Amino acid sequence: MYNHALGGMDNFTADREAVAKICAVLPGFPAAAWANRSFHQRAALWMARQGISQFIDIGCGIPARETTHEAVRRILPAARVAYVDHDPEVISVVKALTPADDSTAVTLADLRDPAGLLTILHLDGLIELAEPAGLLVTAVLQFTGQASDPGQCLARLVAALAPGSYVAVSHMTGDHLSPRVAAACIGAYQGAAGQLTLRTRAEVETFFAGLDLVPPYQGARPEVTGAGVWCAEDATMADDESSRLWWAGVGHKPAASRPERPGCHA
Repeated sequence: MYNHALGGMDNFTADREAVAKICAVLPGFPAAAWANRSFHQRAALWMARQGISQFIDIGCGIPARETTHEAVRRILPAARVAYVDHDPEVISVVKALTPADDSTAVTLADLRDPAGLLTILHLDGLIELAEPAGLLVTAVLQFTGQASDPGQCLARLVAALAPGSYVAVSHMTGDHLSPRVAAACIGAYQGAAGQLTLRTRAEVETFFAGLDLVPPYQGARPEVTGAGVWCAEDATMADDESSRLWWAGVGHKPAASRPERPGCHA
């Protein structure tokens, strides 16, 4: 569905029909998908500019445009990227689109099994967890229901990261939707592998527990924002309807001394 909303070709009739159901009540859904994807890329690029040279892309999905490794290697040509998804079909497609080299890996694993995911990363050997890393968890946690305890799943992964690491999270929200539109969006995922859970800003903020939030733009306080606002050249212009379908932010895992961290300067 996400691939189709981004204009990609790697999707099925059922995906296109589900996206059409959402667009019937939320015409800006494709623009919102782009707002999220752009946040993902800006967050990864910003991390690379802070010197992060290894990335873990959780729930990578099937890219419709520039991949994470293509983006970050514009800043750091030797950057290493581990793609992770729980869907074998997605993994098959991503492997076909990913260079067969020693700086990119594609792994079948599930966020809801953090111990298993970390074991696979350790065995793969591409990511050195003793060094700072960039953890990208964008448009993923909304498909993890409360029964799976998404906050604890993420916390287990964050606990395994070295101090100095960064974590990017985006999550669909119903905070700016009418109850009718929110219900239609949730209903469109009823036949999908992952059911949609819309969470409030306060709920999304809990995913950054133990992390220092990065100010989303120059002059801002550390906080989560709409996806389009984070690191935007003009935060006011970026705060549009497509951006408000998401709460997004980047957190920094501090060392014991907690030095001051830079904000995002577009």
